[in-house]
Amino acid sequence: MKTLEGKHIKLRPLEPEDLQFLYDSENNETNWKVSGTLVPYSKFILKNYIKNSHQDIYEAKQARFVIENKKTNGLVGMIDLFDFEPMHKRAGIGILILNEHQNNGYASEALRLVISYAFHYLNLHQLFANITTDNKNSIRLFEKHKFQLTGVKKDWIYHDQNFYNEATFQLIHFIGEDYE
Repeated sequence: MKTLEGKHIKLRPLEPEDLQFLYDSENNETNWKVSGTLVPYSKFILKNYIKNSHQDIYEAKQARFVIENKKTNGLVGMIDLFDFEPMHKRAGIGILILNEHQNNGYASEALRLVISYAFHYLNLHQLFANITTDNKNSIRLFEKHKFQLTGVKKDWIYHDQNFYNEATFQLIHFIGEDYE
């Protein structure tokens, strides 16, 4: 699907061979702050998740894409649409780029592709992202793609004996408006 393919990356669904990648990503405790994970995932649970990832976004209310480097076919991260609400024409968006692949433009390209997919193929009206206010790189990324700060939830995330504020960013798409 060319819609989910950019210059340097392509977005694709999870495959059974992604099990170790998913296991390592989901069980990396540095990601737990924003994912709300409290205990590690077993390979059994993740294998079943991959097995059921064929569900349509209308059924599962989410879609996860693996971000793959087109040149090397190496996996660089994941990008998700979650809390999909077709009646209200909105979804949340989250992105994870592995540390060794950060600052290469992959997140920006993946975000651009998913925004275009969400507005043109899913016919959504808006996307939102929840970002802790200390995550300056993510805030810059979403602002670069025209997301606007619409609110801050004080002491919303409790992690490692600290509270963090969480900002909500929204991107609203109006009919006839072209995103790029």
